[in-house]
Amino acid sequence: MLRGIPPRPQLSMKMNLEIHRIPMGFFTNAYLIRSDEGTLLVDAGYPGHEHHFCRYIRRLGRDAVEPKLIVATHGHADHVGCLHSLKKQTGAKVAIHQADAHLVRRGTVVIPPAVTLWGRFLFILFRVLRFLGRFEPIEPDIVIERPFSLREFKIPGRLVPTPGHTPGSVSVVLDSGEAFVGDLAVNSWPLKMGLGIPSLAEDIHQIYASWEKILLAGATVIYPAHGKPFPAERLKEQLSGIRDQRSGIACQSGFDESEDAGDSG
Repeated sequence: MLRGIPPRPQLSMKMNLEIHRIPMGFFTNAYLIRSDEGTLLVDAGYPGHEHHFCRYIRRLGRDAVEPKLIVATHGHADHVGCLHSLKKQTGAKVAIHQADAHLVRRGTVVIPPAVTLWGRFLFILFRVLRFLGRFEPIEPDIVIERPFSLREFKIPGRLVPTPGHTPGSVSVVLDSGEAFVGDLAVNSWPLKMGLGIPSLAEDIHQIYASWEKILLAGATVIYPAHGKPFPAERLKEQLSGIRDQRSGIACQSGFDESEDAGDSG
């Protein structure tokens, strides 16, 4: 049994749905989602870790059903590193957003900019270790630019563009409220020492807007690529705190301006 894999799948009480968390190297989770009629894999892990997926499928035994679709939440190496080998093994189609598609087509390893102090350290470290993330290029089968229904693949949900960590980040949001968000929000090492935004991201303001988007889409439980699932309410709390902070800054700025006007009079 792999460390970090729960002994039994998580069963949603809202529908006949199984969610399997599969560690795929570099502290990264992939998720195997199974409904009565379809199977979907969210992300493909770090290069060279496809054996983790194969071992998990063998562990499911006669109940194993290989995915018909692999969704890449974004184009970073720890999420697409095994795409080529898993597609070859399963015959599954690969879906990714148009804005990140060029990364998997070329096998490009990119490190996003830091947005926190911890991120500055990670940025330097990942730049040094960049060569470890090299992966085999692949041509995606499905390239999306807008919300995309998963009904064709017998999964009750949709892909929702959620930019911020990368321009082409997407989340899988199921009708029952489970949201698989990649690195839109993290809950563990190495991208953050706890729950919140990733320490590396292209646009932090887009991240907050994407949080609001998945909440409006009905997300109730967040499944991050790094860390354990957590209630979507936690994102609401963080967004509320950010709004309060911004409101306080705006009020203080207005107060300072009024004082300056009074002094000049």
